[in-house]
Amino acid sequence: MPTRIAVDAMGGDAAPAVVVEGAVRATRQAPSDLAVLLFGPEARIREELARYPDAADLPLQVIDAPEVIGMAEAPAAAVKTKQRSSIHRGLAAHKQGQADAFISAGNTGAVMAASLFILGRLPGVQRPTVIGFFPTPESYCIVLDVGTNIDCKPEHLVQFAQMGSVYAERVLHRPSPSVALMNVGEEPGKGNELVKSAYVLLKDTPGLNFVGNIEGRDVFRHAADVVVCDGFVGNVMLKLGESVVPLLKHLVGREMQRRALPPDQQRLVMEVLRATLCPFNYEKFGGAPLLGVDGTVLIGHGSSTARAIERMIQSAAEVARQQVAASIAAALHG
Repeated sequence: MPTRIAVDAMGGDAAPAVVVEGAVRATRQAPSDLAVLLFGPEARIREELARYPDAADLPLQVIDAPEVIGMAEAPAAAVKTKQRSSIHRGLAAHKQGQADAFISAGNTGAVMAASLFILGRLPGVQRPTVIGFFPTPESYCIVLDVGTNIDCKPEHLVQFAQMGSVYAERVLHRPSPSVALMNVGEEPGKGNELVKSAYVLLKDTPGLNFVGNIEGRDVFRHAADVVVCDGFVGNVMLKLGESVVPLLKHLVGREMQRRALPPDQQRLVMEVLRATLCPFNYEKFGGAPLLGVDGTVLIGHGSSTARAIERMIQSAAEVARQQVAASIAAALHG
């Protein structure tokens, strides 16, 4: 039976065009393994599908959701008042077992609020969390939380570690993934009260391969598979990481101009730079999983391209097949 992915066709800056294109591309790649349910105003979605002559032969289904939650709308109010939205109806289909996962590149706050309202938390989960991906020489590590929970308690960081460890083992296929705590120093006893208390709890948590504290400079060195922090620190890290690519492109371009490199040499340098920076491309990660809700939900970048949507659909299918939510529930209950 194919894995069914509910897609918010109206989510993202360039929706529905790029979302529909991404869904078409994903189902072309694996027509027998994937089925995509596109939620949005039916006429608009079908108009986009008409651009693809083979769409009628692909496992694509359009489900009418006439209301749209905009990127700038207040999440709580939008979820409460727009119950015929693509976000609401897509998550409801997942809840009712009509889809195995839900993805959206739309209003992040609305997706999170609707996920909690419709799917609910997994038993024992205090705070759901979103994963961030950071490239390293050995592939990439995951960081959580990256902005969902700004103010945390030590036990929240322990749950983030447990959920991240399950994801790394199940989806990234890393046996006994290493877990580290982000801090201002490596020695035990460093940091504020939150991280000092969390260190003690993490050290004594069964089933975790806890390797201790790491510092910010250690993330890109792959000091651990899973890095845990509160959402304030994680979001600063994420935004700093996102600035690396445009900054390096600017600096390299400026230096080439200063040196007056001929065009052929500039092209060669830019080819090397693009290849070097490829691991920082958010498209390759396939969205950010929302861990801790009773289902499979992935949240994409608002500026997602068709390629990013395609990867998000593929990633959602993998997370659903690996039964990550059920594994998290089992891990939290020992």
